[in-house]
Amino acid sequence: MPGRRGSLVVRSLALMLAAGVLIASPALAQKKYDPGASDTEIRIGNIMPYSGPASSYGVIGKSEAAFFKMINDEGGINGRKINFISYDDAYSPPKAIEQARKLVESDEVLLIFQSLGTPSNSAIMKYMNTKKVPQLFVASGATKFGDPRNFPWTMGFQPNYQSEGRIYAKYILDKFPNSKIAVFWQNDDAGKDQVKGLRDGLGDKASMIIADKSYEVSDPSIDSQIVALHDSGADIFFSWAAPKGSAQAIRKVAELKWKPKFFLANTATSVASVLKPAGLEASKDIISTAYLKDPTDPAWDKDPAVQKWRAFMDKYYPDGDKANANNIYGYVQSEAMVQVLKQCGDTLTRENVMKQAASLKNFHSDLMLPGIMVNTSPDDYFPIEQMQLMRFNGESWELFGDVITGEVGHERSQ
Repeated sequence: MPGRRGSLVVRSLALMLAAGVLIASPALAQKKYDPGASDTEIRIGNIMPYSGPASSYGVIGKSEAAFFKMINDEGGINGRKINFISYDDAYSPPKAIEQARKLVESDEVLLIFQSLGTPSNSAIMKYMNTKKVPQLFVASGATKFGDPRNFPWTMGFQPNYQSEGRIYAKYILDKFPNSKIAVFWQNDDAGKDQVKGLRDGLGDKASMIIADKSYEVSDPSIDSQIVALHDSGADIFFSWAAPKGSAQAIRKVAELKWKPKFFLANTATSVASVLKPAGLEASKDIISTAYLKDPTDPAWDKDPAVQKWRAFMDKYYPDGDKANANNIYGYVQSEAMVQVLKQCGDTLTRENVMKQAASLKNFHSDLMLPGIMVNTSPDDYFPIEQMQLMRFNGESWELFGDVITGEVGHERSQ
């Protein structure tokens, strides 16, 4: 009875349509959202030290807000506008916990992006993983933020501090194998990681480190530590400190007329916020590492990516300092965030955000140094492990040598 069968098919179709099954639009049926995402919006949370002892990093949040405004003006990501919600924690872990709860439970963000500082991120990490909300591209190089087995919802971005320490160690063993090293470090997981990377990189020559002194980021003065390190007789000096502490260390070393080979943490290389306050002459010949193009380096003046970034600064962040490398940093981190969201397509779930973040293959921003690539996998949460050495000439940083890899393997910080 073909006629009866035909009428049954028609009735079935009518029922399916009445039930709201959109047969003709499979793409609509495939959209998946978690809190913080919709057809029109992606809510991204952020925590920054806009005040307090590390407030010089606050420009990073401002440059990221400016970047997302540019993305929204260009039509957003797959048609969705980014709502970037950024709060101040004053570099205080208890305040960071409060702000993370507010972002997740009140603002209902899809993820928290680029929260800054090792202490603050350490404070919120268990909460974020319990809630299964991405804590993505953490603004810290501490290796604890690359532990997918124990903290699958947390991932860093910048080269981790142990990699950086290993890179310096390779250079020292090659150029200054008989030196004596004094280390000034921040008394937190960041500082401990950096010293561990240096020691591990030196291997059986770790006894070259003859003195080390720590400090608290909130310390008003670090003079006594620098004097003690000077008195150790070391001819290599490492400063692993936040911008304010690094500027103080550079000044004190100059005051003591001490002339060690001076190595400075990558996170404190901003000409605007560290070297100028410390004194450009006092900063001359300091060695550090880079993975991003430096806006003060004349070598990049005519570089198309740097020119594009300067035009972005003029339009979207006109009050921002173009000599401050933190504004390049914020821009590049935001580019990576946009790449992850593009890869998510219409599946804007927290699980898919982490899946895509762990699936970056040779991602490269044009503001990264040539040869630096971002690669992640489900068991590798360290996106960048390559850097190049640079030396400050009194006006700007100059790159030298080849790109060096400082992989820490999967044993990480244990």
